[in-house]
Amino acid sequence: MTLTPRALGHRTAAALTLLCALTATAQAPTAHAAPDPRPASLDDVRRQLDDLYHQAEAATEKYNAADEKATAQQNEVVALNSRVKAAEQKEVRLKSLLGSAARAQYRSGGLPAEVQLAFASDPGHALDNAASALQVQRGTQRELTALERVREELRTRTDEASAELTDLKASRRAMARNRDKIKARIAAAHALESQLQTPQLRRLAELEQQAQTEAQAKWVGTGILDKVGTRASKAGRKAIEYATEQLGKPYVWGAEGPDSFDCSGLTSQAWLHAGIAVPRTSEEQWARLKHVPISQMRPGDLIIYFSDASHVAIYIGDGKIIQAPRPGRWVYVSPAGSMGILGVVRPDA
Repeated sequence: MTLTPRALGHRTAAALTLLCALTATAQAPTAHAAPDPRPASLDDVRRQLDDLYHQAEAATEKYNAADEKATAQQNEVVALNSRVKAAEQKEVRLKSLLGSAARAQYRSGGLPAEVQLAFASDPGHALDNAASALQVQRGTQRELTALERVREELRTRTDEASAELTDLKASRRAMARNRDKIKARIAAAHALESQLQTPQLRRLAELEQQAQTEAQAKWVGTGILDKVGTRASKAGRKAIEYATEQLGKPYVWGAEGPDSFDCSGLTSQAWLHAGIAVPRTSEEQWARLKHVPISQMRPGDLIIYFSDASHVAIYIGDGKIIQAPRPGRWVYVSPAGSMGILGVVRPDA
């Protein structure tokens, strides 16, 4: 069915109004402002979609961080439980040793049978052995006392770690619920985008490209490319090579290859294949890797974007990055200055 221009205009306006309403509901739960009922322009929709996808990526990175922390804590609890078990087993062996020595002394009138035998043939040697046996028993008792103290400390640490794990799992579930809500809204946004006709979709893509070009031109206009490095380290080249091999693969939440990636999944895997393990999420990459001034960055460095460190890409030189951008897109080369840069980190500093 072919729509008349007037019908097309009504359909587009309705879709854009609904998209505005969905975008408004994707804000923080404490926001209660009613959505603006006025139809939005395509440029407004582009900005709203960008904001929606940014919220989704931020929620995903927070979920990934919560999941990583919970997994690490689970491993810590398992390790502590293993140490407690080993301490308990050693405690049993030491108590058994002390018990055996005590029983032997009781049966032989205070000294083990082998000491009594030695006393009969060589009194001096027997006395030496008796003193040695007493020293061994006292040393064993001291070791047992220390071991009991260590075991109690380990149990305390295990209890504390288990309590922290419970909290981390609760945080992970909360992050998952938040992420799922945003995923549902993005699915609705995709459905609304599908209501737009080809000219509107083409115009949206043009507006996005225009915004990126303007942002890049402004960034380059500062003269930054005259200052940054142009040569990657050996590991940096390997990381770039890996990222380049992933071009065209789809963005998928929580994915770290080999068939799909999210933003930090791509950068963490790129550097892992270069022989250097980096944190899994963009927030942790920003928090734990060495910061370098933007003017001193070089190919292979990671550029962290937005004030909440919710996006990351790998710089490949000439003002360009390779990134896994957002749902519905693929790993691709894009302008480094097309988004708000928070800073730069160097995995192989």
